[in-house]
Amino acid sequence: MVSQITGICTLIAFYALFFAVGGWAAHRRRSTSSEEYMLAGRDLPLWLGALTMTATWVGGGYLNGTAEAVADPARGLVWAQAPWGYAVSLILGGIFFAGKMRRYGFRTLLDLFHYRYGKGVAAVLFIPAFLGELFWSAAILVALGTTFGTILGFDFETSIIVSATVAVSYTFLGGLRSVAYTDALQLFFIVVGLSVALPFALQWTGGLSSVLSSYASQLGDSASLWPPKSAWTGSTPWALQWGDAALLLMFGGIPWQVYFQRVLASRDAKSAVRLSIAAGFGCLFVAIPAVLIGLIGATFDWSQLPNGGPPNPTLVLPYVLRYLTPPFIALLGLTAVAAAVMSSVDSSILSASTLFSWNVYRPLLQGDDLKTRQVTRAAIVAVGLCATLLALSAKSVYTLWFLCADLVYVLLFPQLVMALYSRHSNQAGVMAGIAVGLVLRLGGG
Repeated sequence: MVSQITGICTLIAFYALFFAVGGWAAHRRRSTSSEEYMLAGRDLPLWLGALTMTATWVGGGYLNGTAEAVADPARGLVWAQAPWGYAVSLILGGIFFAGKMRRYGFRTLLDLFHYRYGKGVAAVLFIPAFLGELFWSAAILVALGTTFGTILGFDFETSIIVSATVAVSYTFLGGLRSVAYTDALQLFFIVVGLSVALPFALQWTGGLSSVLSSYASQLGDSASLWPPKSAWTGSTPWALQWGDAALLLMFGGIPWQVYFQRVLASRDAKSAVRLSIAAGFGCLFVAIPAVLIGLIGATFDWSQLPNGGPPNPTLVLPYVLRYLTPPFIALLGLTAVAAAVMSSVDSSILSASTLFSWNVYRPLLQGDDLKTRQVTRAAIVAVGLCATLLALSAKSVYTLWFLCADLVYVLLFPQLVMALYSRHSNQAGVMAGIAVGLVLRLGGG
């Protein structure tokens, strides 16, 4: 196990590097306007936009959750839908939504609804959009605290508070420009940290071919990406539930401010399309180490170790890093998870804060550009504090996030499609659609 002193020193250096990069990026800003702060002056290079989009989607929950689903005998690879589901989501978003939204020149996702239907509709849709970002931030902070505790024996609360403080600090300094550059660095750590750990972990299971054959024999039909024929036609056709979850990921992953913030920050419509599609393939690539770690965790004979295996599949990734890799490699893997968490937390906190300052404060109180930027910075602190408190106190943060993600899918996605592609949609129609969607979704359990 990595000693706490070594772990603390490494993480201090790690977080100091992120803070330094965020501060450096803040000094690169070209103006002090709110557009510079929220959208990096709409001058985000294509390569940086693709990297920050990929890093934002590849959060700690994405990595931990993928490994968990693959290793869980009750689910298996077939239920590890996030990697390809989010990849398809980003590709579809790039093809059908990114270019059109960028050409309109909006500041946030909700500007579209304000423009088409008025501020009343935008205010209603602000609620699921804002809560989705908030609960997502809290959920991935929980993933970080769990990993820190398993590998380093760190206190759960301390891990969350320190990480959230660093992310809020550099986001506060430079807005999206700081977030984008730190995301690019964090993505590098994610890829390197998990990739370096894989060869060491595979040695314990006889190599990749042995892992794949053992996994297929243990889980059978659940070891494939697609449900078997019996799952569609049997007495309990669980493939319908599988399809419902897949649609949630593919279409529900589009109507998020954290996505459109990068789209709207790109230099032009072509760049917006390209960065979204590139990020889709990037998400697939970065998920490979997490899938392989899940396969290793499912096939390794944990009885060889004195303490046995993980008490539940949620801890598969940190257990593989701690027990099946050398201490220094485990520490690299931990930095990968920490980087993944921070790359998502900073983005979601900035997105939620932007929604509040631009779509609530500015239209209601008629704030000027300077005050809007100041309110955005204050909101970053407030949202970061709320996400941290939720992560520390709520035992079902992931469930709350899933509920919000479901509501974003049901309430926001249909309205996004209609607002962009239907000239006949109107305020009465969209409010009726929201009401019917909410009743049907909540009535479905």
